[in-house]
Amino acid sequence: MLNKVTLIGNLGQDPDARTSPNGTTVVRISLATTRRWTDRQTQERKEATEWHRVVFFNRQAEVVQQYLKKGSQVYIEGRLQTQKYQGKDGQDRYSTDIIAEQMQMLGGRSGGTSNYSDGSQATTAPATPQAPSPMAPVPDDFDDDIPF
Repeated sequence: MLNKVTLIGNLGQDPDARTSPNGTTVVRISLATTRRWTDRQTQERKEATEWHRVVFFNRQAEVVQQYLKKGSQVYIEGRLQTQKYQGKDGQDRYSTDIIAEQMQMLGGRSGGTSNYSDGSQATTAPATPQAPSPMAPVPDDFDDDIPF
């Protein structure tokens, strides 16, 4: 079985940091990913934004709290986790979060990127030409009717 999520997006607000009763640092972010395309029939540019709740723990959470802010662009790998809870009305509700396992800050001041994995030390990659942004417009000849 595989439970893996890969996202590149921008923070919608500053990270929300908490400390659990056992002393674990927990940081939550709201991450926006945007898909852009051209409608094949009307040739109109379209856009759809999805919001994702991402949770970081321990050292990785401390790095997120220290270095990221609203608008920061990040690459995240993680897994989905759904929790069940009861709402104030007594009805069962479900909440799905992405538990971050790896995070890479994009668009940093130094021109490079920094990698952070759960439980590891920060490393800075050498400055390299940045790949095209996933937020860049999709080419007009892109076939968005792919059946898979």
